[in-house]
Amino acid sequence: MRHDKSTTHIVWDWNGTLFHDIEAVVGATNEVFRPYGLPALTADGFREVYTRPIWLLYERMLGRSLRDGEWALLDTAFHEHYHRLMLDCGLAGDCRTSLTEWERAGGSQSLLSMWTHERLVPKVAEFGIDPHFRRIDGLRAAAGGHKAEHMVAHIAALDVDPAEVLVIGDSLDDAHAALHVGARAVLYTGGMSLRTELETLGVPVVDTLAEALGYA
Repeated sequence: MRHDKSTTHIVWDWNGTLFHDIEAVVGATNEVFRPYGLPALTADGFREVYTRPIWLLYERMLGRSLRDGEWALLDTAFHEHYHRLMLDCGLAGDCRTSLTEWERAGGSQSLLSMWTHERLVPKVAEFGIDPHFRRIDGLRAAAGGHKAEHMVAHIAALDVDPAEVLVIGDSLDDAHAALHVGARAVLYTGGMSLRTELETLGVPVVDTLAEALGYA
């Protein structure tokens, strides 16, 4: 896909991209499914089954459809465990330098996450990186859906030309959201998806955030 416009704005993903939380995600998932008698997953085992929306992941793990009310219970339990385990997680190794480098290059940047907005904003501030972002948007509605509709609202609020936007995230959902609004995408292998899965859309796949900046 050819774009004649250069990148002026980067939309970053949070979980699995700027925030290196794969251990917390896998640990919380294992806790949720322990009562079901499922064997504990490793990070690579989790990546093998990972998909979005998350309820499809849970159905894949259980080998059946979720029962009425089951999704809400599983989602609540996951977040209870995740919010405890994430306290031991930090930023991706080159997060701070990448944010600073793009800022020095004269570009603007924002953050769009499918994590709850009221938890996202203070967590980003806790790491002291919030001044880098023109806008920070987390999820203000029910969890578990696709990112595309939220990307539409995010881009509209920023009032930027999607053709000048690069989305950097760790899942196919990030790439689909970018393509949905007419932006470009680069996918990062530090999160929840296998490299082989990330490569299926034909967008660049990178192992570091610094490498992702090269596509901006």
